[in-house]
Amino acid sequence: MNVQDNFAQQIAKLPVALQSWLDGRAIEEVECVVPDTVGIGRGKAMPARKFFRAQRMFLPSSIFFQTITGDYAEVDIPNVWTEADIVLEPDMATARAVPWAGDVTIQVINDLNNQDGTPHPLAPRNVLKRVLDLYARDGWRPLIAPEMEFYLTKPNIDPDNPVVPPVGRTGRKSTGRQAYSISGVDEYAAVVDDIYDFAEAQGLEIDTIQQEGGAGQLEINLNHGDPLELADHVFLFKRTIREAALRNDCYATFMAKPMESEPGSAMHIHQSVIDAKTGENLFNSEADGPSELFYGFLGGQQYYLQSVVCILAPYVNSYRRLVPNAAAPVNLEWGVDNRTTGLRIPVCEPADRRIENRVVGMDTNPYLAIAACLACGYLGMKHQIKPRDAVKGEAYDMPHSLPRDVLTALSLFDECREVREVLGEEFSSIYLAIKRHEHEEFLQVISPWEREHLLLNV
Repeated sequence: MNVQDNFAQQIAKLPVALQSWLDGRAIEEVECVVPDTVGIGRGKAMPARKFFRAQRMFLPSSIFFQTITGDYAEVDIPNVWTEADIVLEPDMATARAVPWAGDVTIQVINDLNNQDGTPHPLAPRNVLKRVLDLYARDGWRPLIAPEMEFYLTKPNIDPDNPVVPPVGRTGRKSTGRQAYSISGVDEYAAVVDDIYDFAEAQGLEIDTIQQEGGAGQLEINLNHGDPLELADHVFLFKRTIREAALRNDCYATFMAKPMESEPGSAMHIHQSVIDAKTGENLFNSEADGPSELFYGFLGGQQYYLQSVVCILAPYVNSYRRLVPNAAAPVNLEWGVDNRTTGLRIPVCEPADRRIENRVVGMDTNPYLAIAACLACGYLGMKHQIKPRDAVKGEAYDMPHSLPRDVLTALSLFDECREVREVLGEEFSSIYLAIKRHEHEEFLQVISPWEREHLLLNV
């Protein structure tokens, strides 16, 4: 087979949505993308013909030791700074258009393997696959649906200045407390239209878009599906939304709490588990009531989620969201149709029974957050852990039981050997090192609050 025929055959194997977008056009550039530990996309871009020659590609292992600032954490691995190569393995099922690029460009999410072919344990995609493999061994298949909250803001080019809402089509600055307002979504119609167009070009499905409670805050809900596929979608959507905002002279931010006077942004995750063979929802009993596996998963969330809050709320800023009277949970109580609880059971048909985790922040790495939540549910199902009684009133009035800061959350993760084993001990150790390094970096920053209240008063 000559090079031209091989190239044509590989193009024909691309996902249908991508082939439709290409419409016969020649691909000019390919971006090979890898989600790193903190969720940043890293990788390489190259001419299409080089990519389709299928030569092995490499990245240094050190990309998984970087903090959110780009600094490198000190990790206890022999010869770590030789920065040995790890192998990129393109997952062609993830191939998508890059519709905002000037040239005809596609992006492909890559898995990462060691040079001996084994999955690299630090790659977030592999961490999630590791958890899904545990479910598969028992004939279980989890399903999830993420809800993505984010803010549109005015461009903020000086980090010393507060973030402020953008000016919408009316020429007025957005105001908060207008949840579910249709005109609130229309205020940023140009951005929303570009999000829809970019999503359609990539074959990414949107269930709904709605105005959230904050000024310039929107929410995109995704359909239920495979956890790995939906983690890919959240990863791709973050870039897509940012590009749509930049095209319209504003920013999109996924910070958990970008503005003091506005509510935070969450990534609520709806979770259920089906029988891998029959497709039946294992959370539902034959009598159409909650099953023992439902209660086990729920009990596991209550028992183990404390230990993975450092993944669900990974930064100092994350804990500014998880405070009383801020439309975010402060504990892991559960209730039916109760949005004040950390674990909510939505109103639905028995066959659709699911558990909504409302603790997760939008600033998390989606692969790691989904892996951590499913790991807690898995351990609960295996150990048949019983949940506490459901809360019928407002859980906001109950004690604040979630960790209040990064170091407390990291200590809980460090102490929970069982969860660390499920996620992978090597990954867990490196994650702790990165997050502790980030906290040390943060302690070197002097905040405006300190200058305002301590400079002349102490």
